[in-house]
Amino acid sequence: MYPEIANERLIEVELSDSERQPCEVWTRVMGYHRPTSSFNIGKQGEHLERKYFIETKRFDGGGAPSTHYN
Repeated sequence: MYPEIANERLIEVELSDSERQPCEVWTRVMGYHRPTSSFNIGKQGEHLERKYFIETKRFDGGGAPSTHYN
């Protein structure tokens, strides 16, 4: 697909635990974003129990797109 990349070798980088950076997860709460690491124990539990959905677009027959929840 990309001939200029085909001949390049992948270099595997090995990092020790001390060189790694932790991944920080942020979420939207009450209209603003904040890291989940700042949550108290109760809010952390609520965050783990959340159910995620995918919002898809569909047509309602009149030609105008509308949304529904899966």
